[in-house]
Amino acid sequence: MAVIVVSRALCCFFAILVAWCGLTWHIGFTVQNRYTWGFRASFIPLLQRILLNFIWTALQCWNGGKLVTVCITAIWPSFAKIPNTLNSNTPTTTYELLGFTVFWIVSIPFLFIRPERFKKPFFVSSVACGAAMVALLAWSVAVARGVGPVFYQGEKVPASSRWSASWLMMAGINQAIGGKAAGMTNSSDFSRYAKNKRDYIVGTVSVYWVTGVLVCLGGLVTTAACQKIYGQIYWNPPDLLMVMMDHGQGSPGSRAAVFFLALAFAFTSMFENVCSNAVAGGIDLAGLFPRYLDIRRGALLTFAAAWIIQPWQLINQAATFVAVLNSFAVFLAPIMGVMVCDYFVLRCRRVRLTHLFNPKGSDYWYQHGVNWRVIPCWVAGWAPTVGGLVVSAGGVGGAPDAVYELYYVAFFIGFMISFALFWGVNGLFPVEGLGEYDEVDVYGTFTASEAAKLGVTPCEEEAAVSGFGKEEGIVTLAGEISEDACGEERRWWNLRRR
Repeated sequence: MAVIVVSRALCCFFAILVAWCGLTWHIGFTVQNRYTWGFRASFIPLLQRILLNFIWTALQCWNGGKLVTVCITAIWPSFAKIPNTLNSNTPTTTYELLGFTVFWIVSIPFLFIRPERFKKPFFVSSVACGAAMVALLAWSVAVARGVGPVFYQGEKVPASSRWSASWLMMAGINQAIGGKAAGMTNSSDFSRYAKNKRDYIVGTVSVYWVTGVLVCLGGLVTTAACQKIYGQIYWNPPDLLMVMMDHGQGSPGSRAAVFFLALAFAFTSMFENVCSNAVAGGIDLAGLFPRYLDIRRGALLTFAAAWIIQPWQLINQAATFVAVLNSFAVFLAPIMGVMVCDYFVLRCRRVRLTHLFNPKGSDYWYQHGVNWRVIPCWVAGWAPTVGGLVVSAGGVGGAPDAVYELYYVAFFIGFMISFALFWGVNGLFPVEGLGEYDEVDVYGTFTASEAAKLGVTPCEEEAAVSGFGKEEGIVTLAGEISEDACGEERRWWNLRRR
């Protein structure tokens, strides 16, 4: 539990750091990277995120499909005995593939919900999942009259182990953060919709840290109690629910209970997948191909890619693949390091929005759309730890202890190295436009209170104060920008934010 508490607290901290730009300037991950990487080089972190979105969407569809099979089996028990018509070399069955297909189809309508309207579905799914978890916890503890040994019996580190308990805890924390690194990296995609910073911070800490720790504790207690009931440990909810139904001798009561539990978990899994993976993938794809894709089309494309990824191949055959995904923070931590350094230290939390949406004359165009300073800093962040990823995933033995130890703290090393190097390189080779921002809110981005705090004047108000009417067609924007130019900037904004 100590690993869970510490890792989730750190995830909250880094997620809020990365999200701060979105909270202030209301821009997402796709646009946020342009002032750090340059317009063209920003595709490097973007492509990494798109790849992870494809894979995690597929894996979550597979996990949700297993819950769907439990729901269907609870209604029609004969469904579990459906003949397997697939090739014997295929690492799945017709039974599992049907559940995956149903989950995938039912999820599609939720892709048409706009991100700013996720509040109600989130509330419904949270209440349903919370009620199901509490019910399952209460039932298991009441039936078992306590918990099994997995709850109170710790594992001692063998005397022959190469690693002490402290190193194993660090490895666990690093692995836990790695599993959430993809979501932390693009946290501004959702923070930009927040009404104010306080609500986002309170929501992140209370839900992700406090509630998240309680959920993990509840899962541990439930598993320990069910260990006492069934004599085995079931960590995977679909497996546990099937065992509950089997031990209930297929009675209507046990089947009904299992159905509603599985339905609540499946609905939560579905909406989490839509929001965290598919829509996030849609945002990234829309940033990569803004002329052809909007967020909805990108989300649909991300969801369609689940069939190309074939998650049953990854989960049932490649045991190390999921471990590699959780270790992808090796590459994402340096990205976060340069993002945080650039925004908080170099730019002093000031960004010029008009230069983010039109490359013509933009300070963020750098050299042919590439900020050469960031690439070596990013590579230097993951270079010391990628060797540990290779030997751990490949099961290579005989590597020096230092290789593993660096890998066990890969997230922290990658973040700090890229942060420090980027700071130093920009000190030696400073870029133009650091600390500059638009004096006028061209896009109507901010509320009155936000504009006042940032020292930004609304575009219409500036036109009135300057005394220029439509006859003159001029307003002041960090210098001199005509009203026609304001319209041109808005057209760029509408195109790029689709």
